[in-house]
Amino acid sequence: MINWDEFEHIHVIKKLRHVLATWWNVDVVFTDERGMIKGVDASKTPYANPAVQFLTGKESAQSGLAELVMKTIDDLRMSDNRFALKKWDLAGFDVAIFPIMIDNDFMGTVVATGFFRDAAVSDRLSEVRERLAAFGASSDMIEKSLGKFQYLDDQNREHFCQLVSLVAEEVVTLHLEISRREDRIRELNKELGSRYKYDNMIGKSKPMQSLYALLDKIKTADSTVMIQGENGTGKELIAKAIHYNSNRKDKAFVIQNCSAFNDNLLESELFGHTKGSFTGAIRDKKGLFEIADKGTFFLDEIGDTSPQMQVKLLRVLQEGTFTPVGSTEMKKVDVRIVAATNRNLKEMVEQGTFREDLYYRLNVINLRVPPLRERKEDIPLLAEFFLAKACDAGSFAKKSLTKRALEKLYDYAWPGNVRELQNEVERLVVLTGEETKIMPEILSPKILEAGEKSKVQGARLQGKLKDALEDLEREMIREGLRRTGWNKSKLAKELGISRAGLIMKVEKYGLDKRKMARTGT
Repeated sequence: MINWDEFEHIHVIKKLRHVLATWWNVDVVFTDERGMIKGVDASKTPYANPAVQFLTGKESAQSGLAELVMKTIDDLRMSDNRFALKKWDLAGFDVAIFPIMIDNDFMGTVVATGFFRDAAVSDRLSEVRERLAAFGASSDMIEKSLGKFQYLDDQNREHFCQLVSLVAEEVVTLHLEISRREDRIRELNKELGSRYKYDNMIGKSKPMQSLYALLDKIKTADSTVMIQGENGTGKELIAKAIHYNSNRKDKAFVIQNCSAFNDNLLESELFGHTKGSFTGAIRDKKGLFEIADKGTFFLDEIGDTSPQMQVKLLRVLQEGTFTPVGSTEMKKVDVRIVAATNRNLKEMVEQGTFREDLYYRLNVINLRVPPLRERKEDIPLLAEFFLAKACDAGSFAKKSLTKRALEKLYDYAWPGNVRELQNEVERLVVLTGEETKIMPEILSPKILEAGEKSKVQGARLQGKLKDALEDLEREMIREGLRRTGWNKSKLAKELGISRAGLIMKVEKYGLDKRKMARTGT
């Protein structure tokens, strides 16, 4: 079944309806498979023509429109036409009826109305005046409405039908996308016994399952591990999982962020120092490598170390030895190194900013942590976990996200990844207070606005239809590329075009990933 309530919130549909209203004062409503109006709340959504808003609010007019829609659908089934333009006798003006077909099943229609197809405008206006008066419309409303009707000639009708057809296509796309999401969530929830946790990490998605499998394989190894991933993806959790599932789990687990200190302080932290070796060194101090002996040392943000520090780290990795600051005595340790970075070390090696020999010493086992936008199937699990955690910490009653709020979380790109999601959930728990249902309106503005900013915000409402449609197409492809992580095969399937066709459009609109990164678009 189509979720008609979604339509007022979908930016592409809102934009297309706005274009139709701006150019021709045409309004769009939706009907279900019985011809009954759905999906547009007249009290919330402004209509281009008061007459359309007035009539669609009358039960008798709604029933009359339903009869017209169903008769038109029967006629279309007997012909090869994709849509029909009809006179709505009850109202005196014309309608365009476009079926919504999903998997060859008739699900409803898009109805665009409030225009004339013939040039006898004065006669048609007189007829509309009579019809509105018969329904009890006020004289003032009738006069305002009559000035809104336009005659659509052949060229305008062609452009108009293209736009209404796009609205119908967007309805189908929206329904299929929501269905896919619900199917994914349903499948995940059915996977009883499937692992969705590894220590404190949570995720049933394929990327996380692959990561868990690799973590299982390296449990008993002492090899150096490189963890690569964006900020907020949980690299430290993985490092802890590696340590506490290894043979070193009873020994120390030490953490140091390499970007937290300058070289001198970092050297002292890592290797220790002797009394008097520098101002403020009032006593001997053990370094973290010595403290981590027989255990695991997690070096976070390893990509931020200087060339001089890289030389000293390489020596520890190669020989297990180091010299404290101010000392001549070499010390030896047995430490497993787990390093992490959000930077591309291979590119840094090519640029000469990271030592190649250290890179290969660190990169014995490479783990890539997927960003949240590549594992959106895990959002319900993560959100539920963080909700429970935040409610317990704040002594709040158990809370849950509404379907619409969860959809908004799906649509957001999460540049801050899991950490950003956790912060957002904690914020929601506090702001909802005693409420147990979390509505979408309370989400952060950046999440609410993300969809609208990334979608058809550039469609021009003046000029040629071809330009506006190209703007629309460009923004749909741009948003789709970001949402799918530049997976052109997946996006081409979603858009219903060939991969080669999508590639041509990407080149046409300058949406190459590197070009967009350079321009900041």
